[in-house]
Amino acid sequence: MAKIDIASVHARRGAGYPPPYDAPCLARQRQALGDSGGLTQFGVNLLTLEPGTWSSQRHWHSTEDEFVWVLEGEVVLVTEAGEEVLRSGDCAAFPAGAPDGHHLINRTDSLARVLEVGSRREDDGCVYPDADMIAKPGEQLYCHVDGRPYRAK
Repeated sequence: MAKIDIASVHARRGAGYPPPYDAPCLARQRQALGDSGGLTQFGVNLLTLEPGTWSSQRHWHSTEDEFVWVLEGEVVLVTEAGEEVLRSGDCAAFPAGAPDGHHLINRTDSLARVLEVGSRREDDGCVYPDADMIAKPGEQLYCHVDGRPYRAK
């Protein structure tokens, strides 16, 4: 497959986080461009953030690299080091296993679009330092930090 018709790629809205952690991400939209193109070794998403929307809860991955590139608009990158504005053309990288929780927030009055690229590791786990939430490697459900699973929605 070569060219991907972005307009025909299904857009997933919201987040699969348990309440209340899903609330800041409810207006986010992701289009799995890599899936649409048949990619299996890494994921590529087109992320659209409406004003006030978060890309995710602040998190870091145990075995997955992540890369983001702002295509349109402006977002605030929040990491352990604080906040930094990313504008169209800016990018950031998050190496696997680095305990630097990160996420993007659209604090403007306009849409922002970001290209997200990440590895697809089945052995990946995820830590959410601002929430009572983790994702254990190989599991689909989110858990409390003490390991108790959240109930499915």
